[in-house]
Amino acid sequence: MEQRTGFIAEDELPKFKLLLSCPAGLSPSEVSAVFDKKYDRIPHPDIRLENTIAEMWEKRVEQNPSLFNGLKFRYGGHSLDLWPDSSQKTNVRLHLGLTDYKTFVGTNLNPIWERFLIPSEDDWRRGQHTSNPLGNGAIVETSNKEVVVLQRSANVGEFPEHFVFPGGHPEPKELGIIRHQTDGESIQEMVDKRVSEEMFDSIIREVVEEIGVPAATLGKPIFIGISQRALNVRPAAFFFIKCSLKSEEIHQCYSSAEDSYESTQLYTMPMSDLARIKPKMPGCHQGGFALYKLMVDAVKENKQSL
Repeated sequence: MEQRTGFIAEDELPKFKLLLSCPAGLSPSEVSAVFDKKYDRIPHPDIRLENTIAEMWEKRVEQNPSLFNGLKFRYGGHSLDLWPDSSQKTNVRLHLGLTDYKTFVGTNLNPIWERFLIPSEDDWRRGQHTSNPLGNGAIVETSNKEVVVLQRSANVGEFPEHFVFPGGHPEPKELGIIRHQTDGESIQEMVDKRVSEEMFDSIIREVVEEIGVPAATLGKPIFIGISQRALNVRPAAFFFIKCSLKSEEIHQCYSSAEDSYESTQLYTMPMSDLARIKPKMPGCHQGGFALYKLMVDAVKENKQSL
């Protein structure tokens, strides 16, 4: 059964928090999205602090004129729905609003990002003034049981030269979403359904673009949870995906990957090696590794109990 957890990395300074762990893995039919304006960011009452958002964005654009202020889905928490039968299985509802890259730069990536937080044990309330775009990451397992890891380019804006799992963001633009709907309940249900599908479609798209493998070689994504890095409280949903290719075949595909400019090298490795490079991952990806390990441990435990 899925579980909500406050698991923290066992470092002297915590690098991540697991907001949701689903060791058994959830299929698309077990994960839904509620897309609503009430999950949008709440402006901070300190107008001087709010003004730093535009200031930060202007500085970043001066440094990199190619920056684009695209819309993103904002993570506003989640809820768990217990099935009414005796299986005790749980469905997850992701609470999503809208935000944009400019607000992400001006809140989460602001040098004074902690001033946007408010004291609270509730993660949503604590970060209600931050952008919190929902990222995604994939634990891609090759047919010879190794995991795909990328080393980021030195030119990327966040965590240059760090190790990461393939991923990016689910994208409102893929669904033609430019604002919240006000056209009635039936339209909203359709939008929620399409947003739910985008959660899974987007991670396949990111894997194909970043490592170059054909989509036909990838199995259906399994949702394993949500990690939040301690630094600037950035959330990311993680998925487990099996690939029918061997490690050496994936290395060959990487040379023609569409988004390979974001990374400089692709590695495939067993879990023991992943554990060794984990300190060189951003906090949210360290959390992704923790989610994967919880899934692997759950599989082992289930086999032993049979």
